[in-house]
Amino acid sequence: MRTIASDRLLLRPWRDEDADFLLDLESRWEVVRFLGAQPTIMTNREDALASIARRCAIDDPINGIWAITTAADGRLVGNLLLKPIPLSAGEPAGRPTDVEIGWHLHPDAWGHGYATEAAAAVLDDAFSRGQTRVIAVTDPDNHASQAVCRRLGMTHIGRTTRYYDTPNELFEKLAN
Repeated sequence: MRTIASDRLLLRPWRDEDADFLLDLESRWEVVRFLGAQPTIMTNREDALASIARRCAIDDPINGIWAITTAADGRLVGNLLLKPIPLSAGEPAGRPTDVEIGWHLHPDAWGHGYATEAAAAVLDDAFSRGQTRVIAVTDPDNHASQAVCRRLGMTHIGRTTRYYDTPNELFEKLAN
């Protein structure tokens, strides 16, 4: 999987040596509370290693799940994903698979613009590789991620239950 750089950040593949950071990140309710229909905290290092293996298994020229690090010192700050989004049960398939972008950062990294910067770099990379549309879904109460979507120039489409078997606010960005 490729590495993507921005002014202050380097998005790189996850590594086994990142397991302690991932466990710290995803064992925090304030970080995972908006992830998926039934958020759960990570409880042990083995789960972190298994999660890293799943993240690294994505072998795609556009999609991926990256560790977000600071370019200056390589400090881990969070996670950024670009991948096909699962449909809710009963949703008709058949049209092209939607691709979602998502992020979650360590609380120590909140408020620095890292989510916006990392997502913008991945969107630019994806669009340069031929992706034509990317969506984001947020929990209706996740105002911080909705603000990131707006800073990214994503259009708010409205509330949907099409993904993750739960109501979400849907945003989209089209390639220029």
